[in-house]
Amino acid sequence: MTAADEDIDDRPGVSIRCQENASVGVRLCDRFDFDADSVRHAVELRAPGLTARADGVVAWKRGSGLAPFLEALAADHRGWDGERTWQTDDRDLVVSAVFRSGGHVGLTWTLRPWRTAAGGWGASVTTWGEAGEQMGSLAADVRHFLT
Repeated sequence: MTAADEDIDDRPGVSIRCQENASVGVRLCDRFDFDADSVRHAVELRAPGLTARADGVVAWKRGSGLAPFLEALAADHRGWDGERTWQTDDRDLVVSAVFRSGGHVGLTWTLRPWRTAAGGWGASVTTWGEAGEQMGSLAADVRHFLT
């Protein structure tokens, strides 16, 4: 599902590819330090007929970020009922997780920058991967990228 990578254009980041459809994916990239408490980065979504990017997504260095959310999903590798959701404080990135029999996790990545502005937009893709070790690797790659 994931790979910490140096992409073709040499931008460090984390790429998340859907196991069921390799043309669907998410990329966290273009990280820069904002201040002592946060970093900013871009999130890119891609799927057939869709390319979306949000710049300046804020990741706080305190404990309630994306990496701890993914780590909790990895720890529950035997599954859960319903949907679990995490979002940035600005709600410009929302990640929802569902567990499917056979040990697979669907992560729906939703971008909604400028939610309150006229002409705002939203886009979502869902990546599927294995629970447990693969989810743990994703969490570690995201933690490494954001710290």
